[in-house]
Amino acid sequence: MTLLSALDYASVAVFALTGALVASRAQLDIVGFIFIACLTAVGGGTLRDVLINREPVFWVGNPAILAVASAAAILVFFAAHRLESRFRALLWLDACALAIAVPAGVGVAMGAGLGWPVVLVMGMITGCMGGLMRDVVCNEVPLVLRQGELYVTAAFAGAAAAVLLAGLGRDVALLACAGVTFTLRAGSLGFGWRLPVYHPRPPRDGLNR
Repeated sequence: MTLLSALDYASVAVFALTGALVASRAQLDIVGFIFIACLTAVGGGTLRDVLINREPVFWVGNPAILAVASAAAILVFFAAHRLESRFRALLWLDACALAIAVPAGVGVAMGAGLGWPVVLVMGMITGCMGGLMRDVVCNEVPLVLRQGELYVTAAFAGAAAAVLLAGLGRDVALLACAGVTFTLRAGSLGFGWRLPVYHPRPPRDGLNR
């Protein structure tokens, strides 16, 4: 198994776990668990493959991907109640999933011979869009949009690290991408690393413009 294949399977499994945890918070049935887990697991990669005309889409060419996501959903359905804090587990599993999915997206784009701007965007889409779909469908505040936290920034920085280190070989670049992405996201969760947020000011003349 190549590093890229391993990243695909790992990102599907971990993102599926996060989807199932959100389904548990929404108190869905087991079919709902599987649906949300699969949506989360393949959402970002599907959008990536459609945008770059990759055929077939990764889970269509390898349906075992869906089996992995479904197994993760079933596991969480029977075990979620054992977690002391499902939301805390969700945050850290999502951070791990992001750090796996971004290099997976970067690797696919690099393998397709695409330019570095597209590589950056495909890494971010693969890492962020599945979780965004999960949270929107389950009526949760999207983790990707939580005020000031490093999420899209972490994905962008990881993808940029891969682009900068591509000359050292794809595997080295992808591992660096994973490390940078996880470090920034974990720092935001564990140490409160933040970006400045916009603070609106009232217009000087008291009129909205």
